[in-house]
Amino acid sequence: MNKTPFIHITKRMDVGRPRAYLFRAISILLAFVVIGIVTTILTGENPFAVYTSLFNGALGSVRKVWVLFQNLSILLCVGLALAPAFRMRFWNLGGDGQVLVGCIAASCVMLFLGKTVPHGLLIVLTLVASITAGALWGLIPAFFKAKWNTNETLFTLMMNYVAAQLASFFITSWSKDGSAKIGIINPQTHAGWLPEIGNKYLLIILIVTTLTVLMYVYMKYTKQGYEISVVGESERTAKYIGIKVNKVILRTMILSGALCGLTGFLLVSAKDHTLTTTMVDGRGFTAVIVAWLAKFNPFTMILTAFLIVFLNLGSNQITTTLGLNSSFGDIITGIILFFIIGSEFFINYKISFPRFAKGDE
Repeated sequence: MNKTPFIHITKRMDVGRPRAYLFRAISILLAFVVIGIVTTILTGENPFAVYTSLFNGALGSVRKVWVLFQNLSILLCVGLALAPAFRMRFWNLGGDGQVLVGCIAASCVMLFLGKTVPHGLLIVLTLVASITAGALWGLIPAFFKAKWNTNETLFTLMMNYVAAQLASFFITSWSKDGSAKIGIINPQTHAGWLPEIGNKYLLIILIVTTLTVLMYVYMKYTKQGYEISVVGESERTAKYIGIKVNKVILRTMILSGALCGLTGFLLVSAKDHTLTTTMVDGRGFTAVIVAWLAKFNPFTMILTAFLIVFLNLGSNQITTTLGLNSSFGDIITGIILFFIIGSEFFINYKISFPRFAKGDE
């Protein structure tokens, strides 16, 4: 009786970066082939017209390019915030809430101190308030995890809903007519608004670019970054070599929340200049994909964030240009992400067919 398994899956020891990138490139090409087939079957449209609309939606003009890189920077900033926590295997799904409380803090300072505090000092106070609010929001689940080993996934997820309700409460309280919107904050004086450098997009891009370099250095070359990696590999090993695991958890989540708060500051003071319950737009969850696909490498996260923002902007263009159902753009995005995420399996594992190699006995 032949007991040789038909299929055998083994873990690869080390694929190497060039080969890993090749796997990902092939997966993207295959995704576009599938998109072409799906487009033809479901819509009857020329697949190349869909591809053209996809690229034009993201890169079709100078303004669209600036918008793409600004949106990329905001998403990347959230990804940079979540990366240390996930590297530590602290599943922080509270990015949306941590960003939103940063937005609330920034809006509060701009609304109530905008007429009494000099512009430069107001920006500093707004920044400090946003970072502090985000850090405290990240500290709460970390404290309960360190103290009572609570489930951080559920804890951080539920805190998103709390943050959304807080935002709704404050928006109603701060609005002039008790409605669910406060409009543009300080539209005449621009108090608390970050200055423009060249255009309204560039400053955010420069800030996040600097933050990316700093986070790379922090994660790779500092003692704190090393401790995060060790705790993520094995808490038992970390304790054995003298690392205070609870201290690392608290410190890392404070950092994660603070950077999410910084994102909230950028959204209010540099991008939207207002506060809404939907302004974070699910970036806290999308950033998990950005960080995970990049293996928590800040520089590689630039590429993954670019891909996701490119797909989002391009898919919106497809629905408007070709008159397709808005869900079709989401289908295209889903297909591409499915293939990219699937490629990670082939990067990490090798499939062999022993029966074909040895022959049937």
